[in-house]
Amino acid sequence: MTSLESLKNLVLAPYILKATALISVQRAVGGNQFRHCFSTLGILLDYKFYSNSVLLKASLLHDLLEDMPETQIDEIRWIDGEGPAVVDLVLEVTRRKDETKEQYLQRVLEKGSGNAHLLKCADRISNLTDLHRDIQSEQRISDYLDQTEKYVFPMALQVNADMLIELTDLVDRRRRILRILENDRNYSEADNG
Repeated sequence: MTSLESLKNLVLAPYILKATALISVQRAVGGNQFRHCFSTLGILLDYKFYSNSVLLKASLLHDLLEDMPETQIDEIRWIDGEGPAVVDLVLEVTRRKDETKEQYLQRVLEKGSGNAHLLKCADRISNLTDLHRDIQSEQRISDYLDQTEKYVFPMALQVNADMLIELTDLVDRRRRILRILENDRNYSEADNG
């Protein structure tokens, strides 16, 4: 079966239904986590991971356990024959209660599977696309970019060179915007000083 035939036969509806719980989880950038999960799925499809059904299904649920801890994991396991593998992947990319963001990213980098790295890269591409200076502070954006370079770039380097290029481009563009804002602020201060 070709990759496109695999995609044609992929059944995502039960996972989409499970992911609708994320409609109630709002994002600071607007919209909700359900849309973000679809964006992550779209990125993976754009990179032509058509035949990696576990990865595609997990992309729809990758934030579910973190954002909705009351979720019954066994319900996901029973969705279909790949449910247990989907749960395992979602758990790999779920931040644990006792982990800082850095500890979480370090764990995924060091111990995550290839699918976990692919999913984290697609997730980060989506998040970087939604990283807006009118919603996040410049310091928070800078910290997020630093995290991306330190933890997510090496993941992409291991699993997909094209994702690394896209991540690098997104980080570079956002750093340029931060530099422009800083220069504008410096000029404004000089004019007022």
